Amino acid sequence: MRNPVGGHVPVAGGLAEVGLSYAREMGAEAVQVFVANPRGWATPTGNPAQDALFRAECAAASIPAYVHAPYLINFGSHTPATVERSVESLRHSLRRAREIGALGVVVHTGSATGGRPREEALAQVRTYLRPLLDELTHDDDPFLLLESTAGQGSSLCSRTWDFGPYFDALDAHPKLGVCLDTCHIFAAGHDLAGPGGMKETLDLLVETVGEGRLKLIHANDSKDVAGAHKDRHENIGAGHIGEEPFRELFTHPATEGVALVIETPGGKEGHATDVARLQALRDGRCATGADRARADRAGARALRPGGQSPGGQSSGPSPGSSW
Repeated sequence: MRNPVGGHVPVAGGLAEVGLSYAREMGAEAVQVFVANPRGWATPTGNPAQDALFRAECAAASIPAYVHAPYLINFGSHTPATVERSVESLRHSLRRAREIGALGVVVHTGSATGGRPREEALAQVRTYLRPLLDELTHDDDPFLLLESTAGQGSSLCSRTWDFGPYFDALDAHPKLGVCLDTCHIFAAGHDLAGPGGMKETLDLLVETVGEGRLKLIHANDSKDVAGAHKDRHENIGAGHIGEEPFRELFTHPATEGVALVIETPGGKEGHATDVARLQALRDGRCATGADRARADRAGARALRPGGQSPGGQSSGPSPGSSW
């Protein structure tokens, strides 16, 4: 499949039992999960039985899986405690990813806090993050996927060219890749909705980090205009990016074989609709009645007693029920 399309799924109650059930109901061909509280520092152990079932079912259905590391991680922080906790938190995410068979771990690129120069913060990134990459020595270890931010504050990486210094700081390690969030890169100032905007952005990314480094796409529309520096996700086609740039994305050579994961609002019904819409754009067709019926069925199931949806936060995957 050229581009598996899926979403971030809740796993509270069972990585395989809950997470993959949700994925099936939304028609997902790829999944992303949290393996810890995304807004905390805890590093919980997994459930070996659920890990094995999740890994086996993903393999049987050819569903690529990814882990999103906690949001608090910041290797550019001026606070030693934050940096130390970032090391342990990311090490935990990388280990858990291997245990469940995930292909990559997404981590935000962080910011230079405390008023320090970007160069000083990047030197610190090298000191503390580079050794974690060197620990990835197993054949089944995941890639570490850098996700840029919307450009708020003293962000270390928001525009495509910002990945260059970040990759340089980490010696362009072979286990290093990129997770491109369409809402983030749009909010940072790349006008994906303009004529040829998606192609130009992807061309710049390849020029900066090289071919084959794009490993995952967070497919999210944006509630705000390009360059607003606001990380507010919208459903596909309902925001300022619109549908056409996503159609253009599917035809770019850099996205060949790259999975798309949605992190959009609307709960299970909205997620199923977004997945179906992206699949239709990928396949060069309009969303069919069958696509819409599948989304309706998913929404109906979400409304049944005991079928509570995890919801979709506009600023990323829902943290409350996804770990």
